[in-house]
Order: sequence, then structure tokens, then C-alpha cells
Amino acid sequence: MMKKSLVALAIAAISAPTLGAGFQLNSQSATGIGRAFSGDAVIADNASVLSRNPAAMALFNEAAFSGGITYADLAIDIKDVNYMGPLGPIDIGGTSDAGEGKVIPNIFYIQPLNDKVAVGFGAFSNFGTGTDSGNLDLTNAVLPTGDVYAPFDLLGNTEVTTINLNASVSYRINNHLSLGAGIDAIYGEGKLDRFAGETPLVAVEADGWGFGGIIGATWEFNERHRIGASYRFSPDMKVTGDINTISPAMIPGVGLANVATSFDELEVPLADIFQVAGFHQLTDRFALHYTAQFTQWGNFEQITALDGNGIIIDGPAAGTEIPVGDVALKEYLWDDSWLFSVGGTYNLSDRWTLRAGYMFDQGVVNEISSISIPDSDRNWYTAGIGFNITPKSTIDLGIAYVQGKEVDLVEESAIVGPVNATTESGAVYYSVQYSHRF
Repeated sequence: MMKKSLVALAIAAISAPTLGAGFQLNSQSATGIGRAFSGDAVIADNASVLSRNPAAMALFNEAAFSGGITYADLAIDIKDVNYMGPLGPIDIGGTSDAGEGKVIPNIFYIQPLNDKVAVGFGAFSNFGTGTDSGNLDLTNAVLPTGDVYAPFDLLGNTEVTTINLNASVSYRINNHLSLGAGIDAIYGEGKLDRFAGETPLVAVEADGWGFGGIIGATWEFNERHRIGASYRFSPDMKVTGDINTISPAMIPGVGLANVATSFDELEVPLADIFQVAGFHQLTDRFALHYTAQFTQWGNFEQITALDGNGIIIDGPAAGTEIPVGDVALKEYLWDDSWLFSVGGTYNLSDRWTLRAGYMFDQGVVNEISSISIPDSDRNWYTAGIGFNITPKSTIDLGIAYVQGKEVDLVEESAIVGPVNATTESGAVYYSVQYSHRF
């Protein structure tokens, strides 16, 4: 039976950052970033609300546009990477710049059709990151023979991008209750490489589409107080492309040999998301808002590679093809997670608005951790400001400082065995947004 360790670790590195285990990108608007996304499913101060709750479109009585850009400056530190070599412990140090920044655009439009129905369209991103752990110092990993004894299967470059295209509709039942629903078309693409010297252990370049949906509701107690809730049904993503690996395998009748394997498709289940939010205009100038969000990561059990074929690349049986078929590449023991945020909005004047917020974002990794997927509980500290250019046009700025925790981990390498490391992840989000009501 073919040994799957190298393939599993490689696929884990390309898929999991996309799913948000390392970083789920909360980046749909500058206003949301400024208030830590507290109340974002019901505030409805611009068109970006449709990314969180389609029912909130019923709060608009005129057409609305919003568009912006967020830059996520990801900071991923990897420290004290060490393992046991043939002659004793080997320490290959760490890197303080394993994270790569991301530019994340968004655009939204809401059009009321009458006093009951509104439709909306949006393009935004929920997930994406870039990591590079391949620049560690391997000097200490050179053996007297000149061979390099290092966990090459855990070290390398990963780049992931996703785009969520959404179309939604809302319906006002009465003065208090509104309902909404939408369809998500999610496009994802990723690149990954893992090299042992000049030998490519893993070379992946894949993309694909998945389709999901969202339903929501809002309840307006009066014009100053309202709550909202939504449930996002996430798809099982299937990505196709060049998915190639080289790994050792024990072949019956042949013995140990290196096998090059190609898969046609990867199946990656995504987590459903439920959230509830509230907005309360406590005074003419100050509003309090909050959000609780539950993400069902406990359903993320494994990644499956489909329709694999292998070929022996060395020894007397070189060139022999080996059917692989569907393979459960990696098992995960992730937990369901909660996110809680609270924030405030203060109208300084007719033109200036101030925002601030705090968010606690619970990590999902339980017993299985990874150098390529640094994860922990995170604290968000955010602030924002808005300026009304005209009564119908607004520019908003938002900034968020995301602080993770240091995590000591042990990850299994198919090459060197257990690898010890300490990881810490964080980020700074910078966002600008233009909104207009027609």
C-alpha cells in the first residue's frame, strides 16, 4: 500500500489556510473592520451588509453601492524548529516572515424593487492567505556525508485565493420582520511547492468552484433597536489541476521505491456558519452593537483525493503504473469554534463618524497541529472613521490589530519523524471603502 504521508501533509498545507484554520479573512468592508464586525449582520449602514445577512437589504429604501480594498498584512512567526537526526538533535532555527500579505477587494450593490422586495449582488472574499516556510537555515541539517536531513515535506511556499460571488433577495413581511436568501458561487485557486533540494516532492496548481447559500432574518423592535441572524451553507469544494507528488512507497514484489502520483481532483468540505447580531441606538450620537458567530468546523473530517494514478520512478520496476483511486489524504480533529465581538459607533458630527470594536476569535485546531497552519485563539482590536463627502456619499477607513498566541507543537514528518516548533500568528488589516446611496 502506498505511503500517503507526503501527499497528506502537502494537501493539508494548501487547503487548510483556505479554510481559515490559520486565517479566515474578515475583510468584507472597512466599516466592519473598524467595529470588529460587531452587528454587521443587521446595522445596514452600507451595501456590504448583504455579505452577512441578505434579510438586512429590506432596511434600504434606495439603491446603494459600496466598494473597497483591504490589505491583510499577515505576520507568521516560526521558531525553534528542531528534530532528532541520525547523529543527534538538529536545530534549523526559524523565520519571522513566513506570512505573505493579501490585497482583498470587495464590491456590493443593493436595489430595492418596491417597498417589499430588494435584490443585491456582491463579490468578496472569505478566505485566503500566503505562507512561506521554506527559508529556514538548513546549515545544521547537513550530515558528514553531505546529505541534507531535513523535513522538506513540511517546508515550502503556499498561495491561496478565493472569491465569493453572491446574489441575494430580501422580502419585508411587515414593519418588524424581514427575510432573505442568497446563492454563493465560490471560486478558489491555490499553488503549493515542496522541494528536497532540486527534487519537487509536491507541485500543486489547482482551482475550482463550489456552490452554497445563505438565509437570514431581521427583527426591528423600532427604528433604534434591531437584531438579525443568518446561516451560511458552505459547499464541498472540488478543485482540479496539476496535483503531483513524489513519495516513498512499499510496493509488493518490488520493495521500497519512489512513486510519482497524480490526482485529478481534490474534495474539501467547508464549514457552515451561523451568526446573530444586534444593533441598539442608545443615544442620538452613540450606538452599541455585537455579534456571536458559530462555525461548524467539527464537520471538517478529511480531505479526499480523487482518481489517483502512480508510477514507479526508480529501481528495476521503474515505469510500472500503480492504480491509487480515491484516497483519504488527511484526517483532522478540528473543533467547532465561536467568535464574539462588541463595538460602538459615535457620530461626532454630521460629517464624521468614529468606530471601535473588540473581537475574540476561537482557534479550531485541537490535537493535530501544523507548522504550515499556525492556529490559536486570537484577539482583535479595531478602530475606524467615516467621512460623509455628501449626504449620500461616504469614505470609510478601518484598521484592525490581530494578536494570536504562541503555540508549541509537534508535527510528524514523513522524512525525519517528529518535528518540534513554536508558532505565532497575527495580522494587521488596513481597509478603505467608498459607499453611495442613489
